[in-house]
Amino acid sequence: MRYQKRCCTGIALALLLSGCAVGPEYQSPDIALPETWPEHINLSQQDRDAWRHWWRQFNDPALNQLVERAAQENLELMIQLARIQEARAQLGFAEAEQFPTVGYQAEATRERTPGAALPIDFEPIQDLLTSTNNQYSLAASLEYELDLWGRLANEREAALAAFQESQFAKDAAEIGVIGDVVTTYFNLKSAEAQQQLLEETLASYEETYRLQRLRFDHGDISELEVRQAEAEWQGLRTELPALAQQVESLRGALGVLVGMSPNELISALDTGSTQLADIAQPEKIPQVMPSELLQRRPDIRSAEAALIAATAQVGVAEARRLPSLNLSTFIGTAAASSGDLFSDVARTWGLGASVMGPIFDFGRTRAGVESAEALVEQAEAQYRLTVLTAFNEVRDALFSYDFISQRAAAVDEQIEAIERTRDIAVLMYDQGQISQLERLDAERNLLAARLEQTDVRREQLAAAATLFKALGGGWQADEEPHAAVSQQ
Repeated sequence: MRYQKRCCTGIALALLLSGCAVGPEYQSPDIALPETWPEHINLSQQDRDAWRHWWRQFNDPALNQLVERAAQENLELMIQLARIQEARAQLGFAEAEQFPTVGYQAEATRERTPGAALPIDFEPIQDLLTSTNNQYSLAASLEYELDLWGRLANEREAALAAFQESQFAKDAAEIGVIGDVVTTYFNLKSAEAQQQLLEETLASYEETYRLQRLRFDHGDISELEVRQAEAEWQGLRTELPALAQQVESLRGALGVLVGMSPNELISALDTGSTQLADIAQPEKIPQVMPSELLQRRPDIRSAEAALIAATAQVGVAEARRLPSLNLSTFIGTAAASSGDLFSDVARTWGLGASVMGPIFDFGRTRAGVESAEALVEQAEAQYRLTVLTAFNEVRDALFSYDFISQRAAAVDEQIEAIERTRDIAVLMYDQGQISQLERLDAERNLLAARLEQTDVRREQLAAAATLFKALGGGWQADEEPHAAVSQQ
């Protein structure tokens, strides 16, 4: 009965001590957030499931295929995936540290003990004392560290946060890669559209030069007008190679983003036959309140997980300044003959406990705590910077989306006016009312306006993609922080 009381007292004491965890509790930083976005920005309501795969709203099958391939083959995402696997392994290690270590040991030795090793200087006796002995042993052991100060729990907390950080970082990287694929694709389609426009205009200029050459041969016009037409044609030809080079460079950049092999990269990248003008412009932008942005952007969640991990490491550092209590036990058999190994007289067992802790370490553990606290300050500052950067990206994306849409409408109206001007210039030239140079100026202005229209169309599509990306890229966390504990 007395033994049972002592045992219960010991267990209660161990449980009491194991609850004396040290270190700060994590508290989310208090950040002043705006209640709404600017009034002139109209964010319409839309089902989130519809914009989780936001790039599909551009209604381009070729773009969808490129994004899907990038999500599977992009090398940067493969690196992030390997980091998740590493963090998962570290989490498993930290969880295992909270449980006892159960082991075994089997040993067999044969040893000769020489009589000369004894302090007897008489050879016959030394020969008599010389012996050869066998020793066999088999034992099971158990070792356990009582988590008195929460060091193991904090290490697990830090490992879990690091695991979540790696997951969020991978999600953020995936959003970035998808955004890069989409914008690079738009840049490529814009360059292809400009190249096609330039080739069509070049063919028209060449035909104009041919007709002017015929008129000069018949004496209808002067050589000056012929040379003006030729100069315009040749000048336009010099712009085509640079544009073709830009198209190939964008194809290569897109190939790297989608994870093409060197052989595929050298050959060709199939980007489909979609024209820039055929890509649908999303008319609705999902409604996300400013307070939701903290949960919708994985880069913010990743920064917060890093802060949680750093906070837990403070508890680990503080616990290392305090003594640790380790319990150990073993049970087994030992005998000089293998036949006696499992007999009653061969049984052996042992119990042990050890307390270890620093007395004089000349500031090593204190420096560890200070270092951990400094890392918390860095992580909190990085978290606040990430939040601030995210809101600024949303702000810029909202204004850019709004202003580029206004610019696109103005450019369309400008095109109509320049087309009417060009038509009138052609008619007046045919009637002899203006010179060839004035007519070519009108053609040149129309070409420049059409190239600008193509560029604005690209900017408008890219602005929509950037806004989707800034609002979280359609990403939403499947689990709240710490909810994945039971699944790991």
